[in-house]
Amino acid sequence: MTSSDASHDREKVVSKLPGWLRQSLKVRAAQHGIEIQTAVEQSIRDWCSLASAREAVDTAGADSFSTFLPPGQWETFRQIAADRRVSLIQGLAQSVQLWLTANPVPDIERPEITRRIVVCNQKGGVGKTAITAGLGEALAEDPNALHSVQIAKALAKALRDSDTQTGEQSGDPLEVEDLPGLGLRVLLVDFDPQCHLTNQLGAGPLPMNGDSLTNHMAGDPKGDLRDLVVSIDDDTFNGRLHLLPACNDAFLLDVRLSAVRAREAALERALAPLEADYDVILVDCPPSLGLSMDAASYYGRRRDGEKPGQSGALIVVQAEDSSADAYDLLTTQIDDLRSDLQIEIDYLGIVVNLYDSRRGYIATSSLQGWVDIKDPRVVGLIGDLKEQKEAVRMKQPLLSYAPKSQQSISMRALAREIA
Repeated sequence: MTSSDASHDREKVVSKLPGWLRQSLKVRAAQHGIEIQTAVEQSIRDWCSLASAREAVDTAGADSFSTFLPPGQWETFRQIAADRRVSLIQGLAQSVQLWLTANPVPDIERPEITRRIVVCNQKGGVGKTAITAGLGEALAEDPNALHSVQIAKALAKALRDSDTQTGEQSGDPLEVEDLPGLGLRVLLVDFDPQCHLTNQLGAGPLPMNGDSLTNHMAGDPKGDLRDLVVSIDDDTFNGRLHLLPACNDAFLLDVRLSAVRAREAALERALAPLEADYDVILVDCPPSLGLSMDAASYYGRRRDGEKPGQSGALIVVQAEDSSADAYDLLTTQIDDLRSDLQIEIDYLGIVVNLYDSRRGYIATSSLQGWVDIKDPRVVGLIGDLKEQKEAVRMKQPLLSYAPKSQQSISMRALAREIA
Protein backbone atom coordinates (compact mmCIF):
# COMPACT_ATOMS: atom_id res chain seq x y z
CA MET A 1 0.00 0.00 0.00
CA THR A 2 1.26 3.49 -0.84
CA SER A 3 0.20 7.05 -0.10
CA SER A 4 1.56 10.40 -1.22
CA ASP A 5 3.83 12.37 1.12
CA ALA A 6 4.50 15.72 -0.50
CA SER A 7 6.71 16.96 2.34
CA HIS A 8 9.29 14.30 1.52
CA ASP A 9 8.53 14.24 -2.23
CA ARG A 10 8.23 10.51 -1.67
CA GLU A 11 5.51 7.91 -1.33
CA LYS A 12 4.70 6.33 1.99
CA VAL A 13 4.92 2.55 1.74
CA VAL A 14 3.35 0.18 4.26
CA SER A 15 4.36 -3.47 4.28
CA LYS A 16 5.67 -6.00 6.80
CA LEU A 17 9.06 -7.13 8.09
CA PRO A 18 10.07 -9.58 10.82
CA GLY A 19 11.11 -7.79 13.99
CA TRP A 20 14.68 -9.09 14.01
CA LEU A 21 15.26 -7.84 10.46
CA ARG A 22 13.68 -4.46 11.14
CA GLN A 23 15.92 -3.99 14.19
CA SER A 24 19.04 -5.02 12.26
CA LEU A 25 18.13 -2.52 9.56
CA LYS A 26 17.60 0.25 12.12
CA VAL A 27 20.94 -0.37 13.85
CA ARG A 28 22.96 -0.82 10.65
CA ALA A 29 21.56 2.34 9.07
CA ALA A 30 22.54 4.27 12.20
CA GLN A 31 26.01 2.72 12.14
CA HIS A 32 26.49 3.97 8.57
CA GLY A 33 24.96 7.34 9.37
CA ILE A 34 22.09 7.17 6.88
CA GLU A 35 18.31 7.27 7.20
CA ILE A 36 16.33 4.03 7.15
CA GLN A 37 14.36 5.16 4.09
CA THR A 38 17.63 5.65 2.19
CA ALA A 39 18.79 2.16 3.13
CA VAL A 40 15.47 0.63 2.01
CA GLU A 41 15.59 2.59 -1.25
CA GLN A 42 19.06 1.23 -1.94
CA SER A 43 18.07 -2.29 -0.92
CA ILE A 44 15.05 -2.40 -3.24
CA ARG A 45 17.01 -0.93 -6.14
CA ASP A 46 19.76 -3.54 -5.73
CA TRP A 47 17.26 -6.39 -5.35
CA CYS A 48 15.39 -5.35 -8.48
CA SER A 49 18.66 -5.32 -10.45
CA LEU A 50 19.39 -8.97 -9.60
CA ALA A 51 18.91 -11.60 -12.26
CA SER A 52 16.69 -13.66 -9.96
CA ALA A 53 15.28 -13.79 -6.44
CA ARG A 54 17.58 -14.42 -3.49
CA GLU A 55 17.44 -17.28 -1.02
CA ALA A 56 14.22 -17.15 1.01
CA VAL A 57 14.28 -15.27 4.32
CA ASP A 58 12.31 -16.43 7.36
CA THR A 59 9.49 -13.90 7.67
CA ALA A 60 7.60 -15.60 10.49
CA GLY A 61 6.05 -13.08 12.84
CA ALA A 62 6.42 -10.20 10.39
CA ASP A 63 4.53 -7.11 11.44
CA SER A 64 3.85 -3.64 10.09
CA PHE A 65 6.74 -1.66 8.61
CA SER A 66 6.47 1.68 6.85
CA THR A 67 8.92 3.96 5.07
CA PHE A 68 9.10 6.53 2.26
CA LEU A 69 10.37 5.72 -1.23
CA PRO A 70 10.85 7.70 -4.45
CA PRO A 71 7.65 7.87 -6.54
CA GLY A 72 7.19 4.75 -8.66
CA GLN A 73 9.85 2.59 -6.98
CA TRP A 74 7.34 0.53 -5.02
CA GLU A 75 5.23 -0.19 -8.10
CA THR A 76 8.33 -1.32 -9.99
CA PHE A 77 9.22 -3.51 -7.02
CA ARG A 78 5.71 -5.01 -6.93
CA GLN A 79 5.93 -5.94 -10.61
CA ILE A 80 9.35 -7.57 -10.30
CA ALA A 81 8.24 -9.48 -7.18
CA ALA A 82 5.22 -10.79 -9.11
CA ASP A 83 7.45 -11.83 -12.02
CA ARG A 84 9.70 -13.71 -9.58
CA ARG A 85 6.66 -15.21 -7.86
CA VAL A 86 7.56 -14.01 -4.39
CA SER A 87 5.34 -12.12 -1.99
CA LEU A 88 5.96 -8.44 -1.29
CA ILE A 89 6.89 -9.31 2.29
CA GLN A 90 9.42 -11.89 1.14
CA GLY A 91 10.79 -9.59 -1.54
CA LEU A 92 11.23 -6.76 0.94
CA ALA A 93 12.92 -9.09 3.44
CA GLN A 94 15.30 -10.33 0.74
CA SER A 95 16.05 -6.73 -0.25
CA VAL A 96 16.88 -5.68 3.31
CA GLN A 97 19.00 -8.79 3.85
CA LEU A 98 20.87 -8.03 0.62
CA TRP A 99 21.60 -4.49 1.86
CA LEU A 100 22.78 -5.76 5.24
CA THR A 101 25.19 -8.15 3.52
CA ALA A 102 26.51 -5.39 1.25
CA ASN A 103 26.90 -2.98 4.16
CA PRO A 104 28.56 -4.88 7.03
CA VAL A 105 29.11 -3.47 10.50
CA PRO A 106 31.78 -0.76 10.18
CA ASP A 107 35.00 -1.24 12.08
CA ILE A 108 35.37 0.64 15.36
CA GLU A 109 37.65 3.63 14.87
CA ARG A 110 40.42 3.09 17.38
CA PRO A 111 43.04 5.68 18.35
CA GLU A 112 46.62 5.08 17.25
CA ILE A 113 47.82 6.11 20.71
CA THR A 114 45.79 5.02 23.75
CA ARG A 115 43.85 8.04 24.96
CA ARG A 116 44.46 9.01 28.60
CA ILE A 117 41.76 11.08 30.27
CA VAL A 118 42.50 12.44 33.73
CA VAL A 119 39.26 13.27 35.57
CA CYS A 120 40.16 15.78 38.24
CA ASN A 121 39.42 18.64 40.61
CA GLN A 122 41.08 19.53 43.89
CA LYS A 123 37.66 19.86 45.52
CA GLY A 124 35.99 16.71 46.82
CA GLY A 125 32.30 15.96 46.42
CA VAL A 126 31.88 17.35 42.90
CA GLY A 127 31.21 13.89 41.44
CA LYS A 128 34.49 13.04 39.70
CA THR A 129 33.88 9.36 40.33
CA ALA A 130 30.38 9.42 38.84
CA ILE A 131 31.67 11.21 35.74
CA THR A 132 34.61 8.80 35.37
CA ALA A 133 32.30 5.79 35.56
CA GLY A 134 29.54 7.23 33.37
CA LEU A 135 31.93 8.46 30.70
CA GLY A 136 33.76 5.14 30.62
CA GLU A 137 30.48 3.25 30.36
CA ALA A 138 29.32 5.48 27.50
CA LEU A 139 32.57 4.93 25.61
CA ALA A 140 32.28 1.15 25.99
CA GLU A 141 28.59 0.63 25.15
CA ASP A 142 27.50 -2.01 22.62
CA PRO A 143 28.11 -0.75 19.05
CA ASN A 144 25.49 -3.19 17.74
CA ALA A 145 22.65 -1.65 19.73
CA LEU A 146 21.06 1.80 19.77
CA HIS A 147 21.20 4.05 22.82
CA SER A 148 19.47 7.34 23.59
CA VAL A 149 21.86 10.28 23.25
CA GLN A 150 21.25 13.96 23.93
CA ILE A 151 21.98 15.67 20.63
CA ALA A 152 24.51 18.48 20.46
CA LYS A 153 22.03 21.28 19.85
CA ALA A 154 20.11 20.27 22.97
CA LEU A 155 23.25 20.60 25.05
CA ALA A 156 24.08 23.92 23.39
CA LYS A 157 20.59 25.23 24.15
CA ALA A 158 20.89 24.17 27.79
CA LEU A 159 24.17 26.04 28.06
CA ARG A 160 22.79 29.15 26.37
CA ASP A 161 19.70 29.15 28.52
CA SER A 162 21.55 28.62 31.77
CA ASP A 163 18.43 29.41 33.76
CA THR A 164 16.87 26.21 32.43
CA GLN A 165 17.57 22.85 34.00
CA THR A 166 17.21 19.61 32.07
CA GLY A 167 14.28 19.10 29.71
CA GLU A 168 12.87 16.64 32.22
CA GLN A 169 12.60 19.32 34.90
CA SER A 170 11.65 22.30 32.73
CA GLY A 171 8.83 20.48 30.99
CA ASP A 172 10.42 20.82 27.54
CA PRO A 173 10.93 17.58 25.60
CA LEU A 174 14.53 16.42 25.69
CA GLU A 175 16.01 16.34 22.19
CA VAL A 176 17.52 12.89 21.76
CA GLU A 177 18.38 10.48 19.02
CA ASP A 178 19.19 6.79 18.99
CA LEU A 179 22.83 6.10 18.10
CA PRO A 180 25.02 2.98 18.15
CA GLY A 181 27.34 2.56 21.12
CA LEU A 182 30.95 3.64 20.64
CA GLY A 183 32.30 0.14 21.41
CA LEU A 184 35.71 1.19 22.72
CA ARG A 185 37.90 -0.84 25.08
CA VAL A 186 38.04 1.15 28.31
CA LEU A 187 40.05 0.89 31.52
CA LEU A 188 38.87 2.81 34.57
CA VAL A 189 41.68 3.49 37.05
CA ASP A 190 40.63 4.17 40.63
CA PHE A 191 43.46 6.49 41.70
CA ASP A 192 41.70 7.65 44.88
CA PRO A 193 42.56 5.99 48.23
CA GLN A 194 38.91 6.43 49.28
CA CYS A 195 38.08 3.69 46.71
CA HIS A 196 34.76 5.26 45.69
CA LEU A 197 34.95 4.11 42.05
CA THR A 198 35.87 0.59 43.12
CA ASN A 199 32.98 0.38 45.56
CA GLN A 200 30.44 1.98 43.23
CA LEU A 201 31.06 -0.63 40.55
CA GLY A 202 30.76 -3.51 42.99
CA ALA A 203 34.43 -4.47 43.20
CA GLY A 204 36.29 -4.75 46.49
CA PRO A 205 39.31 -2.57 47.31
CA LEU A 206 42.65 -4.35 47.01
CA PRO A 207 44.06 -5.68 50.32
CA MET A 208 46.70 -3.60 52.07
CA ASN A 209 49.15 -6.50 52.27
CA GLY A 210 48.91 -7.36 48.56
CA ASP A 211 49.88 -5.74 45.28
CA SER A 212 48.51 -2.38 44.17
CA LEU A 213 48.97 0.48 41.73
CA THR A 214 50.76 2.35 44.54
CA ASN A 215 53.39 -0.40 44.75
CA HIS A 216 53.99 -0.28 41.00
CA MET A 217 54.32 3.51 41.03
CA ALA A 218 56.74 3.35 43.97
CA GLY A 219 58.91 0.81 42.14
CA ASP A 220 58.02 -2.05 44.50
CA PRO A 221 55.62 -4.28 42.52
CA LYS A 222 54.57 -7.65 43.88
CA GLY A 223 53.30 -9.07 40.59
CA ASP A 224 51.84 -8.16 37.21
CA LEU A 225 49.53 -5.14 37.37
CA ARG A 226 47.33 -6.78 34.74
CA ASP A 227 46.41 -9.45 37.30
CA LEU A 228 44.69 -6.78 39.43
CA VAL A 229 42.34 -5.63 36.66
CA VAL A 230 38.72 -6.80 36.88
CA SER A 231 36.02 -6.84 34.20
CA ILE A 232 32.76 -4.98 34.72
CA ASP A 233 30.57 -7.87 33.65
CA ASP A 234 27.49 -6.60 31.92
CA ASP A 235 25.93 -7.39 28.53
CA THR A 236 25.94 -3.68 27.76
CA PHE A 237 29.75 -3.65 27.67
CA ASN A 238 30.49 -7.26 26.66
CA GLY A 239 34.00 -7.38 28.11
CA ARG A 240 35.04 -3.93 26.90
CA LEU A 241 34.91 -2.17 30.30
CA HIS A 242 37.54 -2.96 32.94
CA LEU A 243 38.51 -1.53 36.32
CA LEU A 244 41.84 -1.27 38.10
CA PRO A 245 40.64 -1.18 41.73
CA ALA A 246 42.08 1.11 44.36
CA CYS A 247 43.79 0.24 47.62
CA ASN A 248 43.82 2.26 50.82
CA ASP A 249 47.62 2.30 50.62
CA ALA A 250 47.23 5.17 48.13
CA PHE A 251 46.92 7.45 51.17
CA LEU A 252 50.70 6.98 51.44
CA LEU A 253 51.40 7.50 47.74
CA ASP A 254 52.79 11.05 47.99
CA VAL A 255 55.19 9.98 50.73
CA ARG A 256 56.40 7.00 48.71
CA LEU A 257 56.69 9.04 45.52
CA SER A 258 58.96 11.55 47.26
CA ALA A 259 61.72 8.93 47.17
CA VAL A 260 61.15 7.94 43.50
CA ARG A 261 63.28 9.33 40.67
CA ALA A 262 61.31 11.08 37.89
CA ARG A 263 58.27 10.73 40.12
CA GLU A 264 56.02 12.72 37.77
CA ALA A 265 56.28 9.79 35.32
CA ALA A 266 55.48 7.12 37.94
CA LEU A 267 51.86 6.60 36.86
CA GLU A 268 52.87 6.36 33.22
CA ARG A 269 55.53 3.76 33.98
CA ALA A 270 53.04 1.69 35.97
CA LEU A 271 50.23 1.79 33.39
CA ALA A 272 52.36 1.54 30.23
CA PRO A 273 52.17 -2.30 30.09
CA LEU A 274 48.35 -2.11 30.02
CA GLU A 275 47.93 0.48 27.30
CA ALA A 276 48.03 -1.90 24.34
CA ASP A 277 44.86 -3.59 25.64
CA TYR A 278 42.74 -0.41 25.69
CA ASP A 279 41.56 2.43 23.49
CA VAL A 280 40.90 4.77 26.43
CA ILE A 281 42.19 4.87 30.01
CA LEU A 282 40.31 7.11 32.45
CA VAL A 283 41.93 8.04 35.75
CA ASP A 284 39.66 8.99 38.66
CA CYS A 285 41.89 11.35 40.62
CA PRO A 286 41.74 12.06 44.36
CA PRO A 287 40.85 15.56 45.62
CA SER A 288 44.50 16.48 46.02
CA LEU A 289 47.14 18.83 44.68
CA GLY A 290 50.07 16.66 45.77
CA LEU A 291 52.62 14.56 43.93
CA SER A 292 49.95 12.08 42.86
CA MET A 293 48.16 14.85 40.95
CA ASP A 294 51.43 15.78 39.26
CA ALA A 295 51.81 12.15 38.17
CA ALA A 296 48.23 12.03 36.87
CA SER A 297 48.61 15.31 34.96
CA TYR A 298 51.87 14.14 33.42
CA TYR A 299 50.20 10.90 32.36
CA GLY A 300 47.63 12.93 30.44
CA ARG A 301 50.24 15.00 28.58
CA ARG A 302 50.21 15.10 24.78
CA ARG A 303 52.67 12.52 23.48
CA ASP A 304 54.77 12.70 20.31
CA GLY A 305 52.52 12.08 17.33
CA GLU A 306 49.31 12.49 19.32
CA LYS A 307 46.70 14.94 18.08
CA PRO A 308 45.68 17.81 20.38
CA GLY A 309 42.61 17.09 22.47
CA GLN A 310 42.96 13.32 22.46
CA SER A 311 44.34 13.07 25.99
CA GLY A 312 44.44 15.49 28.89
CA ALA A 313 42.52 16.83 31.87
CA LEU A 314 38.74 16.69 32.17
CA ILE A 315 37.72 18.98 35.02
CA VAL A 316 34.55 18.26 36.98
CA VAL A 317 32.89 21.16 38.78
CA GLN A 318 29.60 22.18 40.32
CA ALA A 319 27.67 25.36 39.72
CA GLU A 320 28.73 27.03 42.97
CA ASP A 321 31.53 29.29 44.20
CA SER A 322 33.85 26.80 45.93
CA SER A 323 34.29 24.87 42.67
CA ALA A 324 35.63 28.03 41.05
CA ASP A 325 38.26 28.41 43.80
CA ALA A 326 39.33 24.77 43.43
CA TYR A 327 39.42 25.14 39.64
CA ASP A 328 41.90 28.01 39.93
CA LEU A 329 44.18 25.97 42.20
CA LEU A 330 44.09 22.95 39.88
CA THR A 331 44.75 24.88 36.66
CA THR A 332 47.61 26.73 38.35
CA GLN A 333 49.21 23.41 39.27
CA ILE A 334 48.77 22.02 35.75
CA ASP A 335 50.09 25.19 34.14
CA ASP A 336 53.13 25.15 36.45
CA LEU A 337 53.82 21.53 35.49
CA ARG A 338 53.53 22.44 31.81
CA SER A 339 56.05 25.23 32.27
CA ASP A 340 58.51 23.37 34.52
CA LEU A 341 58.68 20.22 32.37
CA GLN A 342 58.07 21.88 28.98
CA ILE A 343 55.18 19.56 28.12
CA GLU A 344 51.72 20.03 26.59
CA ILE A 345 48.76 19.10 28.79
CA ASP A 346 45.46 19.70 27.02
CA TYR A 347 42.29 20.68 28.80
CA LEU A 348 39.57 18.42 27.38
CA GLY A 349 36.82 20.53 28.90
CA ILE A 350 34.71 21.28 31.93
CA VAL A 351 31.84 19.07 33.10
CA VAL A 352 29.26 20.87 35.23
CA ASN A 353 27.90 18.08 37.43
CA LEU A 354 24.96 17.80 39.83
CA TYR A 355 23.28 20.82 38.25
CA ASP A 356 19.82 21.93 39.35
CA SER A 357 18.53 25.36 38.35
CA ARG A 358 15.90 25.16 41.10
CA ARG A 359 18.68 26.08 43.50
CA GLY A 360 18.34 29.58 42.17
CA TYR A 361 20.67 32.37 41.22
CA ILE A 362 23.84 30.77 42.64
CA ALA A 363 23.44 27.76 40.36
CA THR A 364 22.37 29.59 37.21
CA SER A 365 24.92 32.41 37.48
CA SER A 366 27.71 29.94 38.29
CA LEU A 367 26.82 27.86 35.24
CA GLN A 368 27.00 30.99 33.12
CA GLY A 369 30.40 31.70 34.64
CA TRP A 370 31.68 28.30 33.51
CA VAL A 371 30.24 28.79 30.04
CA ASP A 372 31.93 32.18 29.76
CA ILE A 373 35.39 30.65 30.27
CA LYS A 374 35.20 29.18 26.74
CA ASP A 375 38.73 27.67 26.92
CA PRO A 376 38.37 25.12 28.28
CA ARG A 377 34.76 24.94 27.17
CA VAL A 378 31.88 23.25 28.94
CA VAL A 379 31.51 19.80 27.35
CA GLY A 380 28.91 18.30 29.68
CA LEU A 381 25.97 19.31 31.85
CA ILE A 382 24.81 16.53 34.16
CA GLY A 383 21.67 16.97 36.27
CA ASP A 384 21.35 16.15 39.96
CA LEU A 385 18.83 13.32 39.65
CA LYS A 386 18.08 10.17 41.60
CA GLU A 387 19.23 7.48 39.15
CA GLN A 388 22.94 8.00 39.80
CA LYS A 389 22.45 7.65 43.55
CA GLU A 390 20.33 4.54 43.03
CA ALA A 391 22.97 2.97 40.78
CA VAL A 392 25.62 3.62 43.44
CA ARG A 393 23.43 2.03 46.09
CA MET A 394 22.87 -1.00 43.84
CA LYS A 395 26.61 -1.10 42.93
CA GLN A 396 25.72 -1.19 39.24
CA PRO A 397 26.89 0.88 36.26
CA LEU A 398 24.52 3.79 35.71
CA LEU A 399 24.14 3.17 31.98
CA SER A 400 22.93 -0.39 32.50
CA TYR A 401 20.91 0.35 35.66
CA ALA A 402 19.00 3.27 34.11
CA PRO A 403 19.94 3.41 30.39
CA LYS A 404 17.17 5.82 29.41
CA SER A 405 17.58 8.21 32.34
CA GLN A 406 18.47 11.86 31.79
CA GLN A 407 21.89 11.30 33.35
CA SER A 408 22.69 8.35 31.07
CA ILE A 409 21.62 10.33 28.02
CA SER A 410 23.86 13.20 29.11
CA MET A 411 26.82 10.87 29.77
CA ARG A 412 26.58 9.62 26.18
CA ALA A 413 26.51 13.21 24.97
CA LEU A 414 29.66 13.91 27.00
CA ALA A 415 31.39 10.87 25.48
CA ARG A 416 30.66 12.14 21.99
CA GLU A 417 31.70 15.69 22.82
CA ILE A 418 35.21 14.54 23.70
CA ALA A 419 35.47 11.51 21.38
